Amino acid sequence: MHNIYQQMKLKLENKLCLLEDKPEETIDSTLKALWLKAYGQPNSAERASSSLLPTLSDEQFLILNELIDQRLNDKPLAYITERQNFMGIELLCDNRALIPRKETEMLGKAALSLCQEIGKDKTTIKVLDLCCGSGNLGLVLANLHPEVVVILSDLSQEAVNLAIENIRFLNLNHRVNAIQSDLFSGFESEEYFEKLDLIVCNPPYISTSKVSKMDKEIRANEPEMAFNGGMTGLNIIQKVIQESPRFLSKNGWLVFEVGLGQGPFIVQLCEKSNYFKLSKSFTDKSG
Repeated sequence: MHNIYQQMKLKLENKLCLLEDKPEETIDSTLKALWLKAYGQPNSAERASSSLLPTLSDEQFLILNELIDQRLNDKPLAYITERQNFMGIELLCDNRALIPRKETEMLGKAALSLCQEIGKDKTTIKVLDLCCGSGNLGLVLANLHPEVVVILSDLSQEAVNLAIENIRFLNLNHRVNAIQSDLFSGFESEEYFEKLDLIVCNPPYISTSKVSKMDKEIRANEPEMAFNGGMTGLNIIQKVIQESPRFLSKNGWLVFEVGLGQGPFIVQLCEKSNYFKLSKSFTDKSG
């Protein structure tokens, strides 16, 4: 088995281009994840990296070779394994939604920290995850904080369907719900006005002109509506900043992710809006 593993590893090393925005995907974690998928035990790259490998049957080796070929033909690993890890939680993943990225864990951790603060004064923390995709942000908050109640929302019905599957996968039906909505259009009622403690959002923020320049693995597989943020890349986040105060409770928070170079302008936008008492910003390694 060791020799076969080394042969397949060498094949990947010679042909596979790894993307910077998926640092958990190494040659070894990729091969291990594909190996486990062929065996019938789907795992994310992150979970697979520390897993022991089972012995494969001849039929399973054929499946493994097919999976390796799919990966070498630019199909994202998470779409092959149908799993992605986000903040330690395994999630279902397929091409109905953007693959949750490591960089977004910074947003998730900031949101979780706020939930812990809000939870000091409230027994129920009402959270809305806008542009939810697979539901990773809202689901992690509900999974890691017992007082959090979440509504997941996305313009894409396909993404909402995947989010619903993830709610069931994590057994969170009692505290998480998902609906299709164009930003706040599905929440225009007294049930939501000034009722939300936290709005979290990882919106599309790539400018339209840059979409065609993105890596083929992303461009050809992940849904464009999940990353195309319009001419400036800021269309959606500007709407969220403008509309969210009507839905936030008195001491509620809006937390979101923006792209490289967009931060200073967005912070300025928040501060000048007179909607928010306080703004904080965090940057990743690339600034």
